[in-house]
Amino acid sequence: MSEFVRLEVEDGVGTIRLDRPPMNALSAQVQDEIRAAAQEATARSDIGAVVVYGGPKVFAAGADVKEMAAWSYQQMVDRSASLQASFTAVAHIPKPTIAAITGYALGGGCELALCCDLRVAGENAKLGQPEILLGVIPGAGGTQRLPRLVGPSRAKELIFTGRFVGAEEALRIGLVDMVVAPDDVYTEAAALARRLASGPSYALRAAKEAIDRGLEVDLGTGLEIERVQFAALFATADRTIGMNSFIEHGPGKAEFVGG
Repeated sequence: MSEFVRLEVEDGVGTIRLDRPPMNALSAQVQDEIRAAAQEATARSDIGAVVVYGGPKVFAAGADVKEMAAWSYQQMVDRSASLQASFTAVAHIPKPTIAAITGYALGGGCELALCCDLRVAGENAKLGQPEILLGVIPGAGGTQRLPRLVGPSRAKELIFTGRFVGAEEALRIGLVDMVVAPDDVYTEAAALARRLASGPSYALRAAKEAIDRGLEVDLGTGLEIERVQFAALFATADRTIGMNSFIEHGPGKAEFVGG
């Protein structure tokens, strides 16, 4: 049984809930529990979309610096692969994922949010990669995922300075996708997740894989990935349901079955 991370499921939405007061510091144990929750969310057929949530006050204020400060180079070599694997497990959930961000999402907390497909932030949110202020760099994907999201120059400025970004700036630069009142963050994220969870699951999975894999390759290879995924969906029940519903009732009225 996990101590600090739990997976809650309701209405087809799985919520990976961080609960390590006061700041949800991402210790080695918390990282391992995040990976376990992500793997369970991946495997469960009753989950169609996932919300990652740190609670009403803070998303995650970063790594457990007190724990990390005591580690030797050899220990970090051994641990760094597990650190990245924990966050990559979230990125590889083959379902839509949404980070619900209240308060601080810094360092590893920002990197965890970057692993999600979408980010809903409260007006009180503060995001950033302040690792440089500790004499290190982001180690859980920040140097790779942040520039892919906001561009290399802007990512360098944020990582080089370690400064915090408020919600409105984060929205303007594409670091988050929606800004709402702090009390509405989880409600809005869960509502979006429920909408996506009722969609055609194999088409959503194919879209996510085509986009994510396409970002790593040249355009021609990316187009081939898209072509194969597109053609494969003609073997699904939801494709038949969606097209027949469009012909008979118009767009947006199909009731998908997830097959």
